[in-house]
Amino acid sequence: MKAGFVGLGYIGKPMAQRLPAAGIETAVFDIAPAPVKELAAGGAKAATSAREVAAASEVVGVCVQTDEQVRTVVASEDGILEGAAPGLVIVIHSTILPSTVEAMAALAAKQGVDVVDACVSGNVRAADPMFKLFAGGDAGVLARIEPYLRAIAADRVIRTGLLGTGCKTKICVNLITYLQWTAAFEAATLARAVGLPLETLEQAGRSNGQLTELMIAYLGTHKMPESMRKSEAMQHYLRTQMHVAEKDLACALQLAREGGVALPGTALVSQLMARIYTIEDPGRR
Repeated sequence: MKAGFVGLGYIGKPMAQRLPAAGIETAVFDIAPAPVKELAAGGAKAATSAREVAAASEVVGVCVQTDEQVRTVVASEDGILEGAAPGLVIVIHSTILPSTVEAMAALAAKQGVDVVDACVSGNVRAADPMFKLFAGGDAGVLARIEPYLRAIAADRVIRTGLLGTGCKTKICVNLITYLQWTAAFEAATLARAVGLPLETLEQAGRSNGQLTELMIAYLGTHKMPESMRKSEAMQHYLRTQMHVAEKDLACALQLAREGGVALPGTALVSQLMARIYTIEDPGRR
């Protein structure tokens, strides 16, 4: 199998690295040259555009941040569809609206190209990120690209149903994450205010299962020395993560409107991400 990957950022780069490591011939592209060079040093082929990646591939993964970026990568003048041959499979790993995935699939179908959504989950700070993929789309198409999916996530590929359900699943799962972090944040805030050590809160929360491992990991931010948390480099990193969280929560609220349901807790939490990520920004806190 010849694979391609577009979007070598915080999550995309370690995903793409697994492809040549698994013996899959891989072409890669990103608008930033540094990760492309790094992947090329690891056995991938450096491409100069998404179009070039598509021309060299049977399956192309896309891991960029926003709906607009996905549309650009797939359907712009130098995008994947410009270089795609019939039979190519585009795998959208980004957390975006299902309607965007469906729109890209409709465009791709005109050229005999298939689209699936396989949204990615995993802690890239861990020694082994243990990526998981929530995969939606035609079962036959997913079967065709199984070597690609397994190279990234091994046996942690969860079939979610029809096209778009991968995105729906990831949006719902992310919503759980941010609600959990808000609960951990407010509990930690109260604990500090009344003189209770965070270690005691964690021990008690672990004992009855109310503090999950994800929440414990989140509380690590609050144990940082103040000087480290407020440093320019850390604030830049936290702000980048905050923007992703706000985008994901906006997707959840949009999906809720489309589904005709109210998510008041989500609406409130979407306004609290600066606090949750301990961003030094009075205007957003």
